[in-house]
Amino acid sequence: MTTLISPSPTRSHTSPEEARRRRRIRVTLGILAILCAVGIAAYLVYDVRGSWEYAMDLRGRQVGSLVVVGAAVGASSLVFQTIAGSRILTPSVMGFDALYLLVQTIIVFFFGGTAFMLMGVGERFVINTVVLAVFGMLLFRWLFGRNSRNLLVLVLVGIVIGSLFGSLTSLASRVLSPNDFLTLQDVMFASFNTVDANLLWVAGIVCLIGLAALVPLLRYLDVVDLGFDNAVALGAPYHRVVTATLAVVTVLVAVSTALVGPMLFLGLIVANLARQILPTHRHTELVLGSVLVGVLCTVGGQFVVGHLMDNGTTLSVVVNLVGGIYFILLLMRTVKL
Repeated sequence: MTTLISPSPTRSHTSPEEARRRRRIRVTLGILAILCAVGIAAYLVYDVRGSWEYAMDLRGRQVGSLVVVGAAVGASSLVFQTIAGSRILTPSVMGFDALYLLVQTIIVFFFGGTAFMLMGVGERFVINTVVLAVFGMLLFRWLFGRNSRNLLVLVLVGIVIGSLFGSLTSLASRVLSPNDFLTLQDVMFASFNTVDANLLWVAGIVCLIGLAALVPLLRYLDVVDLGFDNAVALGAPYHRVVTATLAVVTVLVAVSTALVGPMLFLGLIVANLARQILPTHRHTELVLGSVLVGVLCTVGGQFVVGHLMDNGTTLSVVVNLVGGIYFILLLMRTVKL
């Protein structure tokens, strides 16, 4: 049986430069953790008027959903980029958000807006999670089984799937009644204002389980990032690692999307910021950094949108605007390279 050769040097052979680099990474992670704690505290206590009990209950649920979404999207996007071999691909870019919108449109189209609103949030959460999880496993397994790390194929498939689901959503929404269309508009954008406490607990537990399932895979992902040939040569169970990682990614993305709605470019921003901030290829540090950056982006972004801008817009609109520009810049840089 071939054993995995660790790509990282042992502690006894660590050079002074390597020691400084690791110290810088630890300091950066500590700063990110402190910023997250400060951001959460500020969000909870800033400009509280009226009943503190009501404010803490409402804001506590909002912060909980922001943390779950930031952590799930950050971790899943970073490891997905490693498997895809590209820094411009995330699960959302591959059609997850477009499918979420299509599922909501189909429900309203066949059952009407009234039935949609009467449907329990738990039922909608289960339907969305199951559909997104099944779609993700089928799509990712087919793509990475036949066209592993083929960037051109992955980008084209993501564009085609997103366009197809978007066109079907647009077609179905055009024949809806005005009342049904207004009902559908309420779920088109991610919302952290009204999150069911029971669903938040379920999503939080599933997110923790998913993150825990990633931990034993991280040292193998360090080698998978080197490419198929190098990973196999170093003894990594490439296909098994990819399959297990995709399963975890699918569950994390499905749960976060079903909880609050689509956030198309959040994963792209968070994963690339984590890679730029942390000068390392070790996924143990990268995933932790991506989780912290994701939480900081969601909590900080919602603080600005909700408290400073008085909910004049939504976080998803800001993320999609900034992320869309960032995606184009990354794509242009990739083409030049």
